[in-house]
Amino acid sequence: MTIRSVVLGLLGAFAICALSYLNDQILRQTYLVGNNMPVAVYGALILMVVLVNPLLRRFSFSAKELAVILTLTLAACCIPGSGLMRTFTTSLMLPHHYNRLEPGWRDNQVLELTPGEMLATVNEENMDKALDGFVQGLGTTDHRIGLKDIPWDAWWRTLAFWIPIILCLWGGLMALSVVVHRQWSNHEHLPYPVASFAESLMPEPGERRAAIFRNRLFWIGALSVLFIHLNNFACQWFPDQMIPIPVRFDLTPLHQLLPALRRGGGVRLLAPTLYFSVIGLSYFLASDVALSCGIGPFLWALVTGMFATYGITLQGGLEGTGYTSVRVQAFLNFGANLGMFVALVYLGRRYYWTVLQRAFGMRTGDTVSPHEVWAMRIFLALSAGFVGLLVSAGLDWPLALLYTAIIVMFFVMMSRIMAETGMFYIQPYYFPCGVIWGLFGAGALGLEQLMILLTVSMILVVDPRESLMPFMSTSLRLLERKQVGIGRTVSWSAVALVVGLAVAVPLTLYFQYDRGVSWGDSWASKSTPRMQFDNIRMAKEKLEVQGRLDTAGGTTGLKRFAEMRPNGPCMIALVAGVALVMVFVAARIRFPWWPLHPVMFLTWATEPQWRLCGAFLVGWLIKYLTTKYGGARVYQRLKPLMLGLIAGEIMGALVPSIIGAIYFACTGVPPKQFWVLPG
Repeated sequence: MTIRSVVLGLLGAFAICALSYLNDQILRQTYLVGNNMPVAVYGALILMVVLVNPLLRRFSFSAKELAVILTLTLAACCIPGSGLMRTFTTSLMLPHHYNRLEPGWRDNQVLELTPGEMLATVNEENMDKALDGFVQGLGTTDHRIGLKDIPWDAWWRTLAFWIPIILCLWGGLMALSVVVHRQWSNHEHLPYPVASFAESLMPEPGERRAAIFRNRLFWIGALSVLFIHLNNFACQWFPDQMIPIPVRFDLTPLHQLLPALRRGGGVRLLAPTLYFSVIGLSYFLASDVALSCGIGPFLWALVTGMFATYGITLQGGLEGTGYTSVRVQAFLNFGANLGMFVALVYLGRRYYWTVLQRAFGMRTGDTVSPHEVWAMRIFLALSAGFVGLLVSAGLDWPLALLYTAIIVMFFVMMSRIMAETGMFYIQPYYFPCGVIWGLFGAGALGLEQLMILLTVSMILVVDPRESLMPFMSTSLRLLERKQVGIGRTVSWSAVALVVGLAVAVPLTLYFQYDRGVSWGDSWASKSTPRMQFDNIRMAKEKLEVQGRLDTAGGTTGLKRFAEMRPNGPCMIALVAGVALVMVFVAARIRFPWWPLHPVMFLTWATEPQWRLCGAFLVGWLIKYLTTKYGGARVYQRLKPLMLGLIAGEIMGALVPSIIGAIYFACTGVPPKQFWVLPG
């Protein structure tokens, strides 16, 4: 680790947090982060190793330095977009706006059920500037506001509440990433496809450029994909002169052959988009993993279609509305994640138990690294801090413990999926608040406790496509492969997190108060600020009809468990999810020929996998045909071509963003929208 690598890594964290709002919400281009393989970061890596490094000669960056820069930058990628800032400020301020527009909210006093520090402070004195300025903007085309013009008095209290909670959670997850890494990398030998791609771009010792850049197949793949995306980008500007090259194929007439698929909403699966990066990554996966990722959504559509034949819905909400509602689909996903989590803990039980014992100062026969021991201690301490902060906000301590356990499992399993499948766009489609709501029922929880659970989830996990722990798992694998000290680098990654927050929060507020909130992003401006309050209104009305409103939430502590009223269909789905995973885990261990991987059940009912499954199937088919008819020799020869597909798609997303930013800087007019990866 060198000083310049740390400085550049921190500058990378600064840049990604400073530029994302401009690109994502104003220019409306492919998100700079957008998922767990951010095009801005990996695109910058490609430009560095292809263009910059060869020119530096004696001062070129080594692979170790590039790994450190990448790690620090990736650590901050969970901040500026969907991981936090896309919905953070809107979820804190816009509820006050919708409270003025929704009579049902005012009649049920839903805003008053939220602890005051969980929302921005709005009163009669500051409403014009704090709320109306946020909604409409304070700046004009002739006069832009300054940072001092932001009504900070409306924000200090809520930021002082949320920032410690966020840092406790993220710090604990960062430490936990270090704890699980050796088990996943050295003991279970996970493939880490995205880390392998990044490693292939880095030079060997004594070289300024990686060997992959001397391979003709790499450039054929990269330039072909780059040409396709740049051509389609040009078609946005010159539709009468250019001919688009299709990357989406419509096979939907085939749905007539499978009525159950149609009833299950699977018609759109027959119009797949060819994401070349997914095709390239799936080529490096075990065949059962790639096949499972590809066919999972088709199986889910068939299952839901068969249930729909008998009038049973698996996707609709049983209580509440939106993502955080109580749904059979969510509990099936939760059960699958729980089953896999238990299986992973059991498989690594000796290693985890050793680290835990050493964390408490006990002697053990097995040896572990000091940084793993300290990581476990930090994880335990920050988890306790997270629980304490939830309790201080008014959440009952057993619920705070349960919520913490679920959210930790939530992010661990996302990281595991990323490490095992390379699936860089992940949304588990269950939420800790929804799970606890379905387990206890609104009557046992009470409206105040339910509101806290819903609000915390809306801030921390409402759209987890950009999450810290998957970023860290990729980085740790890269650091290990390049023999860089993990302990010190992770410590600097924590600094990068703080730097990123210090940049992203004021800049996001600046753009929102200068131009007004981005109403074009309806998810952040219209959906998430309303979701928990609509759910509370519905829960309150249901309790009133049942005559249980006055007694709801009357017990505290462990006595609350005696009042539980679990949702029956959701409990069946939970057990089914656990059972499916356990059966597939056992079959995979028992039968070498078993064709499917249990990771299928973690993703088959999620929106991201419905978008990516077609590309996974194409990648699996290419690998299958290559190994069947060409053997291992041809499979190895085609690896550079697949790496080129990934690199070409990353640059195909980054170059239009750069062109759009230059156009905006010169004209002041937002460029034509162009998306390469899902947004």
